[in-house]
Amino acid sequence: MTLTTAATSRNLLIANLICLASMMIWAAGLPAAGLIVPYMPPLALTAARATLAALVLLPLWWVVEGWGAVRTADWRRGTWVGFVTLGLASVFVILALTWTDAVTVAIVTATMPVAGIALECALDRRPFTRALGLGLLLSIAGGLLALAGGTVKLDLGLGALAALASVLCYTWGSRETVRALPRLTSLGRSAVTVTGAAGVMLMAAMGDGMVRDAWPDWGSIGLREFTGLAIFGIGSMAVSQLLWIVSVGRIGIGAASLHMNAVPFYVMLIVFALGGPWNWWQAAGAVVVVTGAMVAQGLVRIRV
Repeated sequence: MTLTTAATSRNLLIANLICLASMMIWAAGLPAAGLIVPYMPPLALTAARATLAALVLLPLWWVVEGWGAVRTADWRRGTWVGFVTLGLASVFVILALTWTDAVTVAIVTATMPVAGIALECALDRRPFTRALGLGLLLSIAGGLLALAGGTVKLDLGLGALAALASVLCYTWGSRETVRALPRLTSLGRSAVTVTGAAGVMLMAAMGDGMVRDAWPDWGSIGLREFTGLAIFGIGSMAVSQLLWIVSVGRIGIGAASLHMNAVPFYVMLIVFALGGPWNWWQAAGAVVVVTGAMVAQGLVRIRV
């Protein structure tokens, strides 16, 4: 096993640590979402989540880069990409959490590296190298290890299908966020897409409420539920999405998506911190996944 040059290694390591942090924060939102999911319809919850995230990212972008950057951004394209990436993807993940459990949703995200690498190879003409193939196999193997040691049985019903639809929307949208808004910084890209998604989903939620009388159960929502919503919106969307777009911009959607297969371990780690059991299978799976991500990028070379 040999290392690449020190400068390249350092840059890739930083990008991968940013991606890892994004995944950990996103994973924390799954158990937190369980506190609010029973009391809000999917469209209303998606709108509330995106709105909270926009209320953090948009003012931050304005303060950091000025009104000119906000005013001249391509809001039309950003809104469309944000709707797919964060609107549709969030609706599907909320439906998945409604129909199944958080660990099952995390396990289904193991399909994301395949989707991400397929997009890069098909649309960006990225060569499918031996290192990339080995990294993908390691990532899948790590996901299978996590699945083998899962404390919750995988449900291949509607919940799993909804989770898969969420993964596909999010994978395409993450790549498109970087490509469709090339002149914006990562903060600008995140703010535009999140704010655009919030606007569309607020209108959709209002329409859903008026047509189907699908309103939140405000009487059952207290401080505990609002805390879960805050973690799900501000942490799992605003902060996590910003870090994710930074990493995708640096290492690409294919390499970044390899980290998704470690999410079951992060969920288990959070559950463990709250008093749940430790799972060595999922811990081992996370190590294999991270190794696969490093191999795929050439950060670590394995001679076979």
